[in-house]
Amino acid sequence: MTPENVPVWISLIGNFGFPIAITVYLFIRFERKLDKLEAVIMELSEVIKSLNYKKGE
Repeated sequence: MTPENVPVWISLIGNFGFPIAITVYLFIRFERKLDKLEAVIMELSEVIKSLNYKKGE
């Protein structure tokens, strides 16, 4: 990187750095929510299995 290219790099970081940071933040939050949703679905599956088992008795 030469001194002549510094303003170009600063402009690129300014234009794309913020959207990239927001995207990463949202992906991390979305992943946590998906993990919680997966756990709830597994729990619901177990409850449904236990209800079907009791119904069959």
